[in-house]
This record gives sequence, structure tokens and C-alpha cells, in this order.
Amino acid sequence: MTKAKDQIIAKIEEQKKNPNLKLKLKERTEYFTNLLFYTLFDSDTEVEKNIDILEQTFEELVDLACWKTEKPCSKIWQSYLEKLPEVLQKLNKDADSFMKSDPAANSIEEVYLAYPGFYAIAIYRLSHELLKFGLPLIPRLMTEYSHRLTGTDINPGAEIGESFFIDHATGIVIGETAVIKNNVKIYQGVTLGGLYVDRKLRNVKRHPTVEDNVTIYANATILGGTTIIGANSTVGGNAWITSSVPQNSIISNTSEIKIKKVV
Repeated sequence: MTKAKDQIIAKIEEQKKNPNLKLKLKERTEYFTNLLFYTLFDSDTEVEKNIDILEQTFEELVDLACWKTEKPCSKIWQSYLEKLPEVLQKLNKDADSFMKSDPAANSIEEVYLAYPGFYAIAIYRLSHELLKFGLPLIPRLMTEYSHRLTGTDINPGAEIGESFFIDHATGIVIGETAVIKNNVKIYQGVTLGGLYVDRKLRNVKRHPTVEDNVTIYANATILGGTTIIGANSTVGGNAWITSSVPQNSIISNTSEIKIKKVV
């Protein structure tokens, strides 16, 4: 080994200052996420067998992600397991919403197998329940895995009600403190975001609230923690909203489109 190579290695090792940054955690979280999805939905997967594998994998994740020596995270698994039937019930309602909302859906099986929006919702719901137990890194890795696969970025901290429908999925962003109530439909490119980014806002509600039975069409942007989209409202495509709107509203972008015939 040359002296120059020794110096390069020494410089790299000097900069690797974070002893808890283990990429294996990311890889094993993705494996855990896939196991969860198969356990809940695949008809050929034995639930009892997979539950045991899930528990073993979760213990491995705890060792990688819970850095305190007393390992308080180890008590989480049983409580999380008890939540899975409730999560599955909500996801089945979400799938029904896809069937009722999308005329292109040919079967419920197609929704579960082929719809990126449903997959994004599924991983969000599974990660959201895990986040409640005070283990933030694994849920975030789960939703980032889903983000990479689907193009939909749902922070696990968001609060989302029942019968949620995402059409096409690509480009959707739902922030950490967003609240979405029941029977909401969102189309591609929608952002539920903050007005600006500042570390001081860490524990402040900075993303919008969307009430029951709201439809938000493609590329609409809704910003701000005090912004509320009232129940039964429709937000048109490309709308830019930074203040609350009342119930039963129709919000549209009034940009004029001109068409000229070229001879």
C-alpha cells in the first residue's frame, strides 16, 4: 500500500464521524417494509410464518436504530403488531375508495397490485403507526423507500383519515404536520406544504388542514399551517392557496388560455 493511499484512507476515516450512520439500517428497513406488505396483502403468504420473520427483522432494526444502551425500543413490537389489523382495515377502505373513484380500475386486485397511490398510502399508514411509538428514523426510511418507488412523498407524521384516494400519484408532497380528514381525493403534483422552511418551526403546525370530502386536482399548491380547506370543497388544477377557504367552495385558477388558428 502506497503512502499516498494511506493518507487518503486516513483522511476519509477522519471525516467519518458519525458512529450511528449505518446504511444496513436503510437496506433492512426496505426488507421489513416489503415483508409487511406481503404479510397484509399477499394471498400466498402465511401470516403466522411472516409475523415471526417480521419480529426477528424488527429486533435487528432496533439494534441498528435505537442507540441508547438500555434499548427501550425493544418493547415496541408487540404494541405495533396489535395495531396491524386496524391498519389493514383502513387500507381496505382506501382500496375501496380507489374502485369507487377511478373508472380505469378494472378490479380490486389491480388497485392492490398496480396502483402506486395505494402503495404510497399503505406504507404511510404502516409507518405512521410505528412513528407513534417514538422511533422516528425507521418510519421515515419506510416512507422514503415508498417515495422512491412511487414518486409520492408522504411524511409519516401527517394525519390522514379514512378512505383516502391518490390518483396517478407522481409528484405529490404531503408535509409532516398536514391533516387530511375523511374521503379526500388528491391528484398528481399536489403539494400540501409549508410557507417557508425554518428550523425554528420544528414543533409548529406548518402544513395545511384538508377537511372531509375535498377534491384537489392536479398541480394545486396549498401552503401554511393555518390554511384550512373547508369540507366539500373542490380545488382546481394549478391553484395556489395560502389562506383558508370556507366549506362548499370551488377554487379555480382563472388564467386565460388563448387559441389561435394558424393558416
